[in-house]
Amino acid sequence: MPNMNLTSGFVSELVRAANQIEILSISEVRRLLQRSIATIRDLRQAVGIPSDGTANDALVRLKLASEGVERLSHEKQAKALLETADLIRTLGIVHQSGTQVSVRPVD
Repeated sequence: MPNMNLTSGFVSELVRAANQIEILSISEVRRLLQRSIATIRDLRQAVGIPSDGTANDALVRLKLASEGVERLSHEKQAKALLETADLIRTLGIVHQSGTQVSVRPVD
């Protein structure tokens, strides 16, 4: 489980990177997205949110963005970084609140 102080620092790093996307290399953007995906996965697991594995799942979209980052415009790269920052921040708040999510099958 990520340390929340480190997580807050990472969110700031992601926002800065998105604001300076033109000076980042493709490998830097890919690395940030991969770190984000791992952090989001850990935070989701900590609060009980399963991955659904469909195209509607943010992790699936972000993984595809990471794998094809060289084909994305700077604008789309920045958008992906900001999406990860928002997810990490939101999941961090949920985790700190002690909220646990439980998912039940629909009858």
